[in-house]
Amino acid sequence: MSATYTILLDDLRVAMRLGIHPHEAEPQPVTLSVAMTVTYPAAPSADRIEEVLDYDFLRESILAMAGGPGFALQESLCEAVAALCLADRRVVRVRVRSMKTGIYPDARVGCEIERTR
Repeated sequence: MSATYTILLDDLRVAMRLGIHPHEAEPQPVTLSVAMTVTYPAAPSADRIEEVLDYDFLRESILAMAGGPGFALQESLCEAVAALCLADRRVVRVRVRSMKTGIYPDARVGCEIERTR
């Protein structure tokens, strides 16, 4: 019997270039949250990381993106993160949320997408 889990990477804080305005050419604070629905052939039985998706790859990849050239749109950032997740065939659904936390003094602005295989 297959086993389905939701793997979460929540509220990862990075500084990155994100936006269309001249002042956004400099890195700004962004938070990212990712929820991956993962299906395995069976529930893990040996309590070993080799049986499951190791979420370290996702954190490391997002940190690498943050150090890169950046994105004009939050939608593009979310799509890039979703594509990373869906590259693993065990991921059947992913929800990605990005939030710019320093744009307005009274609100955060963001984008959330959901993609399925």
